[in-house]
Amino acid sequence: MIESEIEISEDLVRDLLREQHPDLAELPIREVAGGWGNQMWRLGDELAVRMQRKDTRPDLQLKERRWLPTLASRLPLPIPIPVRDGAPSERFPKIWTVMTWVEGTPLDHGSITRVDHAADTLAAFLKALHVEAPADGPTDSDVGGHPKDCTDGFENFLRALAPGPMADDVRAVREVWDDAVAAPEWEGPPVWVHGDLHPANVVIAQGTLAGVIDFGAVFAGDPAWDLAAAWLLLPAGGAARFFDTYAQADEAAVRRARGLAAMKSLFLMLMGQNGDRGLPGGKPNWGPAGRSALDRVLKGL
Repeated sequence: MIESEIEISEDLVRDLLREQHPDLAELPIREVAGGWGNQMWRLGDELAVRMQRKDTRPDLQLKERRWLPTLASRLPLPIPIPVRDGAPSERFPKIWTVMTWVEGTPLDHGSITRVDHAADTLAAFLKALHVEAPADGPTDSDVGGHPKDCTDGFENFLRALAPGPMADDVRAVREVWDDAVAAPEWEGPPVWVHGDLHPANVVIAQGTLAGVIDFGAVFAGDPAWDLAAAWLLLPAGGAARFFDTYAQADEAAVRRARGLAAMKSLFLMLMGQNGDRGLPGGKPNWGPAGRSALDRVLKGL
């Protein structure tokens, strides 16, 4: 059985804990719905076990282990903090990590109703996160660059969707993307960037943002990658409020962010499709989230 075919079960998780962290092995374990690159298992009331599933690169969890304890101390929302390391073994040949549990409902299974509060909360979180990263901060060769460096991915997403749900919007989406590609590059120092803010990677409670999860893509670079969340996460009207509160994004950053939000919306739409045109993973609720985000992108602020 190759790594990608290994079934991650409650029994496997408990056996791994007994082997490597026996003091945690008798806590209640239950699977958490969702996840794509990683599968999450709730461990007791305060912990979770993060198991690599589709992710084949150990560096994603290694980044979280290295940097999240430092970042968590100055962020205004809860984030998962690694507390125990799991090593590859004969039973499971990938790394795994025990982390603190962030309470809340993933946004792709809920909705924001307190729009102004959520916009202000997101702005405060990103202002605290977007500070200059240390010289040894992580970089990412896959994401994090200027939109012009991501044109192949954008075109692939758009081409896959154009025959169907994008038929009437191709021109408008391309105009948003072309404007992002033409925008000046980030000229500031590399800052901390979450890198993958979308509805499955934040949690909500009482109608507003309550936590941010999945920092596997965290890197030092252009904050526009996170500013795209103004359209991806917030309901209509939230983006304008967010940028007013964030107050440190120039016109070029907003243009880059809007283009990246368009590309990320297309990705969510593809993840929500079944059949040959969709992406592997099977996330049907991501499709409507991506479509509504794209509608907000096309309307601007």
